[in-house]
Parts: sequence; structure tokens; C-alpha cells
Amino acid sequence: MKSAIFKFSLIALVFLVSLASSKNELILEQEFQGKAYYFSKSKMDLGSFGARMSEEQKKQIAARLKNRLEKTYVLTFNKEESIFTEDDKLDAMSGATDSWGKNFTPGEQYKNVKTNSQIQEQEFYGKQFLVKDKLQPIEWKMGTETKQIGNYMCFKATASVATNELTWYNFSWDRVRNTENKSDSDEVEIKMTEIEAWYSPQIPVGHGPLEYWGLPGLILEVSAGNTTMLCSKLVLNPEENVEITAPEKGKVVTKKEYQETITKKMKEFRDNRGVRRRG
Repeated sequence: MKSAIFKFSLIALVFLVSLASSKNELILEQEFQGKAYYFSKSKMDLGSFGARMSEEQKKQIAARLKNRLEKTYVLTFNKEESIFTEDDKLDAMSGATDSWGKNFTPGEQYKNVKTNSQIQEQEFYGKQFLVKDKLQPIEWKMGTETKQIGNYMCFKATASVATNELTWYNFSWDRVRNTENKSDSDEVEIKMTEIEAWYSPQIPVGHGPLEYWGLPGLILEVSAGNTTMLCSKLVLNPEENVEITAPEKGKVVTKKEYQETITKKMKEFRDNRGVRRRG
């Protein structure tokens, strides 16, 4: 009888421990969150115009454009969702915010890796848009190289993505020229951006800054084109619980529709300016 009671008690204890363990894992999964702080730096590309400038002139332009070339961001995340925002910086020369640059920079960005969805606020010359679309598809090639970033061991991954898809919130005169000069028989050259990312499996979430995501660990560093973003600070499970909510204000459009809208508007600006000059 005692043996039967002992066995029953042992089974009950194992069951309760297992139940508690499962419950704790569920709570951990639900509550796990963090904040990653990124510093972004871009190289100034002056093209053929820069070849005619002195080093002093280049330094002066770099100082004026510092708030566009160097930026700071915050990525708040849990297991499934993330919200990515830019810290506003004052213009290095005038003390004012960069109103022109804001028209072509990413707004507050919400990503959900479970539902494969992205919602992003974009303001273009005073008009608010709410861009809803799928996450940017990225076919990562997993490497074996490793390096230490802060306290975390990171692995390298690379990918190649069409530049227009990666920077859909930006504007390019090349895109306008390709559209205007293209005939039905022409094939438009698709420019690609090479991406190098470093992620840490020690932080088991598929998030990253901007359009980057989909690796088996948080992306702590990413280089694409002339821009590199590096995580300078990471806070896991902060004391204050942070709610992650998607943006809600603005005219709902897709990434493609938003790109078409700003391209059309910039062509109108160009044509109207041409009319005024001729007049």
C-alpha cells in the first residue's frame, strides 16, 4: 500500500514539475522582449561632381549632411513583433530638423514575423501614408564566419536584393529616367544591393533593423550599399514592459503604390519648375 502511494506521489510530483516547467516556458516565450539600439553611418557619394572638389569642400559638405549620414535607431521586439524608429537629430549647421530628408527616410516600422506582415508610417510633403505589405523576401546564404559583437557571438549571412525593393521609401531620378526612356522592347536593368549581416543565435528572434529579418537570431550588424548599421546597446527583458503596437494613421497603400505616388509627385515638381523657368 505504501509502495503504491509512493509511486502515485512520485508520478504526481513529476506531472506538477513538468506542468510548471511548461508554464514557465510559455510565460518566458510570451514575455521575452528587448531593445536594440543601432548606430547607422553612410559614406558620402558625390559621383563625378566630387572629383572636381577639394578635400576641404568635401569636409564642409559632409558636415552639412551629417544628420543624413549618421543616424541612431531603436528596435523594440518580442518573439513575433518588432517596432523600429529613428531618433530625431538636429541639423548640425542650422539646428533645425532635416525636413527635406524626412520625405525619403523610413518612418516608424512595425514587423510581424509570424504573420509575414509589415506596417509603416510614411510622410511625404505633409501627407500621411500607412504602408501595409508583406515583409521583404530575403534569400539568405548562411556563412560559417563568426565574430564577437559586444557580449554576443555572431554568424555571417549574405544576400542580394533589388535596390528598389529594399529602399522603396526612397526616391531615385534613375527610376524616373528608366521609366521615361523605356520602350516596350527594352529591358530595364535591375540594380541589386549586396547585403552582409551578422546575427546572434544567443538572441533567438528573427528580427533586425529596417527591411532586414529572417535569420535564426537577432541581426546586430548589417551592411548594404554605402551604409552600415551596428547595434551599440542591447537590453533584454527590461524591467518596464513595453507594448508593441502597429501604426494606424494615414492613407493605406502598398509599397509599390507608395513608390508610384512619390515618383509621380517628384516628376510633377520637376515639370512645374521647368515651366516656371521657361516662363
